[in-house]
Amino acid sequence: MRSLSDDFDVLCEMAEEDEASLIEAVELFPKFETALSELEKKALLSGENDVNNAIVTINAGAGGTESCDWASMLHRMIVRWCEAHKYKVATTDVQYGDSAGIKSATLIVTGNFAYGNLKSEIGVHRLVRISPFDSNARRHTSFSSIFVSPEVDDSINIDIQDKDLRIDVYRSSGAGGQSVNTTDSAVRITHLPTGIAVACQIERSQLQNKMTAMKILKSRLYDLELEKRRKEQKALEDSKMDIAWGSQIRSYVLHPYKLVKDHRTGFSSSQAETVLDGDLDDFMKNYLQWMSLGGKKITDNDLDDL
Repeated sequence: MRSLSDDFDVLCEMAEEDEASLIEAVELFPKFETALSELEKKALLSGENDVNNAIVTINAGAGGTESCDWASMLHRMIVRWCEAHKYKVATTDVQYGDSAGIKSATLIVTGNFAYGNLKSEIGVHRLVRISPFDSNARRHTSFSSIFVSPEVDDSINIDIQDKDLRIDVYRSSGAGGQSVNTTDSAVRITHLPTGIAVACQIERSQLQNKMTAMKILKSRLYDLELEKRRKEQKALEDSKMDIAWGSQIRSYVLHPYKLVKDHRTGFSSSQAETVLDGDLDDFMKNYLQWMSLGGKKITDNDLDDL
């Protein structure tokens, strides 16, 4: 970054008398601008757990098939963003909808600053569209939520007593095909004192599924402890609202116009399909800037254009 800055400054000085330097400065500027943007983003990712891997949970709201389909769209959006940024992503548990989509899904995203970036997605996401499931082609509104917690480093001591756990095994579910696991290897672990339940079914080995589920549980409990110790930081807790109107952090309107708007930062994009294909960088950057300035809750009066 320092080298780019120095080169750009020199070229700008020389450009007053040298046309070739002006052309070179113009060509260098996009690289300088990109590097500056990345530097700013890294400066904003200074939270205690921002560098950690992320555990992402997606849940469909009320609304049956509509919400389950919307949850699957959010799942794809997160996966596409991860793939575009070279993050490793594994879906550790999926509960499929009765007719389409998913009721819930848990993903582990591995890579530097996965949590710091993805924490911008915490909250309720609202979709407005002409329903593909409505024979009368009416406009429908659907809600689903995303929650993100940092994966806990093994060096952090989270005391989990065996007596506080209920471990259930069951047959893995899937969409069908030869690769479906037909053994009772899926594992669900419930932490009785808190009621937190996690599950994993991606491995054929019951032991491996249990190890992954324990890692997720440990992360959830660690996140719970962070909230207790840092009550003044209510951003995560405030986002855990009912999955319904009035609590959304972002709206995705596909009809009668196309617009994606973040109700916390006010940032919006008319490229709805691109956003749903994983182009979340501008939303993430604006969220980080908004948080660095203290952030504030957007009221219902701010939703008048949606």
